[in-house]
Amino acid sequence: MCGIAGILFKKGAGQATVGKSLVSMLDGCQHRGEDSTGFALYGETDEYLHLRFLVGDEGQEEAIEGVKKILADHGAQIVKERIDVRYYVVSVLFDGDVQKFTYDLEGAAKLISAGRTLDIIKDEGTSHEVDALYHVSDFKGSHGIGHVRLATESAVKPESAHPFLATGFTDIAIVHNGQITNYWKMRRRLERRGFEFRTDNDSELCAVYLADKLSQQITLENALEEAIEDLDGTFSFLVSTENEIGFAKDHLAAKPMVLFENDDLIAVASEEVSLNRLFPGIALNTTEPAPGTFKTWQR
Repeated sequence: MCGIAGILFKKGAGQATVGKSLVSMLDGCQHRGEDSTGFALYGETDEYLHLRFLVGDEGQEEAIEGVKKILADHGAQIVKERIDVRYYVVSVLFDGDVQKFTYDLEGAAKLISAGRTLDIIKDEGTSHEVDALYHVSDFKGSHGIGHVRLATESAVKPESAHPFLATGFTDIAIVHNGQITNYWKMRRRLERRGFEFRTDNDSELCAVYLADKLSQQITLENALEEAIEDLDGTFSFLVSTENEIGFAKDHLAAKPMVLFENDDLIAVASEEVSLNRLFPGIALNTTEPAPGTFKTWQR
């Protein structure tokens, strides 16, 4: 049992309270998982490629030096860099082969996030605990997705938490509640085409599957439609890109999802209590997506 949440501000112009809203929404469904919490946050697009590496609490200097060597090997120019608790965050000028670049970077440290506008922040603990460490509430942007995790099949550690980046791509992330039962079949198909995976988590598979579709100029909406037919199992997931968020539910719809939309925003979550956190004391006209459905929204 895990909880997912997503929000897109239609008129946010990159300055809406995305971080604060997601912290509140995830706190509303924290009872679905208190092991770890994560956020995929989207701000203004710029010319830099922003990278976040998990370098741990020990051996940070060695990991960072390894990252810098690979950056230099690929001709990436460092513009900004900082340590953020157990992460090394760096912005670079880079216009080469992103897939090869990010695959190579994994040899030095775990790449958690990569994008012109995306930043993924995740760690052990509740939404408020992660917020206290990384100041997620201060983030202003246009949209984002988040996840609270109850660890059932892998250890409780930051790299096992959601959201997952689409490995080898930029600005595409996913949060997922459920299980993909044809995981290995789908993974082997993608591996035969040269894609790499960094975990055995089926959520990473969903992210790479959708990113591959988008790279073929398939719209996110059509990619989600195909995913419902190609992926077996019980699942509800949210996916985010530079300009969009979307959801998909399997045909059994065993995993809950509720959404609310008005002129200003679209909000989606596992439970209605998360949506109520956005509008305290106000009765909301929410809907529950039907089995086998999908939808997208653009900023």
